[in-house]
Amino acid sequence: MEEREDLRSILPYLPVVMRSSSLFWPSRVVESLRELVTRRVHSSHTFFLAISHLRNSLSLSSQPLPPSTLHGYALFFDELMSEEESKKWFEEVVPALGNLLLRFPSLLESHYENADMVIGGEGDRVKTGLRLLDSQQPGIVFLSQELIAAILACSLFCLFPDNCRSVKRLPMINFDELFASLYDDYSQKQENKIWCIVHYFQRISSDMPTGVVSFERKVLPFENDSVHISYPDAGFWALSVVPLCRFEVHSSGLIEDQSSGAIEVDFANKFLGGGALRRGCVQEEIRFMISPELIAGMLFLPAMANNEAIYIVGVERFSSYTGYASSFRFSGDYVDEREVDILGRRKTRIVAIDALCSPGMRQYRANYLLREINKALCGFLYQSNYWQYQKLLQENGCSSFDAATSMSMETSEGKTSNHENRIFQNDYHGMEQGNTGVATGNWGCGAFGGDPEVKAIIQWLAASQALRPFIAYYSFGLEALQNLDEVVQWILSQRWTVGDLWNMLVEYSSNRSKGETEVGFLQWLLPSVYAEMDLPNSP
Repeated sequence: MEEREDLRSILPYLPVVMRSSSLFWPSRVVESLRELVTRRVHSSHTFFLAISHLRNSLSLSSQPLPPSTLHGYALFFDELMSEEESKKWFEEVVPALGNLLLRFPSLLESHYENADMVIGGEGDRVKTGLRLLDSQQPGIVFLSQELIAAILACSLFCLFPDNCRSVKRLPMINFDELFASLYDDYSQKQENKIWCIVHYFQRISSDMPTGVVSFERKVLPFENDSVHISYPDAGFWALSVVPLCRFEVHSSGLIEDQSSGAIEVDFANKFLGGGALRRGCVQEEIRFMISPELIAGMLFLPAMANNEAIYIVGVERFSSYTGYASSFRFSGDYVDEREVDILGRRKTRIVAIDALCSPGMRQYRANYLLREINKALCGFLYQSNYWQYQKLLQENGCSSFDAATSMSMETSEGKTSNHENRIFQNDYHGMEQGNTGVATGNWGCGAFGGDPEVKAIIQWLAASQALRPFIAYYSFGLEALQNLDEVVQWILSQRWTVGDLWNMLVEYSSNRSKGETEVGFLQWLLPSVYAEMDLPNSP
């Protein structure tokens, strides 16, 4: 296998080594893995000894695990697991994981041999190999579920080097803190997070899934060019004539249970996964526990900038659960019956967008409103390609491109090239059919402290501008949003555009910043529009 640029970018973050263009485990690692396969690991003590031997064989002894990690493994596998479950774990699951890890180098080599995808005619290829998808570098990685399983097995055995990850603003991916936190500050939520992970390994050790998952970094470039949709300014939003999309309010139900095939919003930390592998247990962390394949993205996706989103297609759900935060509980197996697309990915589409954290009153300032709406737009756009977006706008009745809708996308020619048409006709970036909406909820609220009324409107505006046909909003019964459906239906009856509603939001936020109002946006809006209902023109 030839040494490739994409492999070179990720190699420092992998536990395997390369010599003579081949990937392999050092011989001492192979010996330790074979001990796993031959069932010489039969307790948490020998399990942790195996982890220590593997790490020493990889020269990771200079990066010691937290002292309580051993106690966390012991607590879970010796005390929280039943004797029968523990016996099955060490006799069946651990040997299967040992075999999987032995094949990790060959799985990687096979991956790189088939990495680049032909998307059009002669010679047109898209890089899909495992590599560092660095900030401001849009790109996509396709991984088989089997390769993801091997990556997560490396995490379980804490085999990834940690010392250089912070330099690249990469989240930690080993499971040491997950188990250390269980011992340091025991809680049922932490125990149940680990049950989800353990259940995943139990499933894949007996029945390895055969699908594919794609991970994409999406970017709205700050600099204008003639190819991509650039980062919109406030003037663009104020003048947008795109109509508002349908808005469905669900006072009960969960985003991940929606059956419409909509994009599911991950209320993300800028570091993908947030506290999933530590003590966190809110929306993002729970999603990562019930679908652990999401964790693989933490290996190669550095923190998101303000103009970026991460789009993941194809993950399988393995666990059922109840509760939220401290009440979170693993409740058994989950059989994922989502359809599979032509590329082998389940039709589960998740977009990670990070909201402002603890924004306080600054969230009402114009620059922060702009940051939030552009973050959501980046996540919701079909793809950051000018010609695709232009075609979709035209198909949706927005044929004129004036200053309001050009997004600085002027080009020297008025038609797409054959190459661009081929890109448009293919689904490698996860482009959806026109009926794919957005399933979301109180993004950036709760632990992040955002205003739920403002955030709901921002997401509606972004979904509309991205030409999504609808937004399914799960309010989780939040009192501040009890009149959301009524207000939304009134706005739709007025046929407001994105620009109309954005201007009202800006006006409200200005008043709120100046202390001229203390009521929420919905209450502020209704009196103002009711007073003008007899006027011939909307705002």
